[in-house]
Amino acid sequence: MMETNELYLKTLFCCSACDGEIAPEEISLVKKISRNETIFSGINVECIINQYVEQINKLGKVFLKEYLNNIADATLSDEEQIKLFELAIKMIEADNKIEYSEVKFIKKIRSNLSISDNIILNALPDSEEYLLPDIISDEKEDNWSDIAFSPIKITPD
Repeated sequence: MMETNELYLKTLFCCSACDGEIAPEEISLVKKISRNETIFSGINVECIINQYVEQINKLGKVFLKEYLNNIADATLSDEEQIKLFELAIKMIEADNKIEYSEVKFIKKIRSNLSISDNIILNALPDSEEYLLPDIISDEKEDNWSDIAFSPIKITPD
């Protein structure tokens, strides 16, 4: 079973990678969270993220599907589920361009959480657009093509 802080980190990584590009602003968000919050204390963020890079380069969309299964299998409190959903939203909004593939991915994350929409909306009032049913539900529409990412540097030079 994955630790909650690793699940948070994997959430950030998968949300940054699900559109086929890891933007510099998304890497900056991970750095900022690592610096300013304690949710990643005790884990080597850069090492783990680069393990994710290797895995997604090898497995492609299977990696993202496994992540969604990780959420479904996790035992998270309401607060932890809200934090995970909040991190997902922050990541897809980090580069100031929200792609359909990212919204669709967040909706898949949402479908694997056990908390109600009301609980999410009370904690994250601006998240309503991510809770609405998806317009296109055809699984073949996933554009998780097999793309390759380069290693990511989190620690300052």
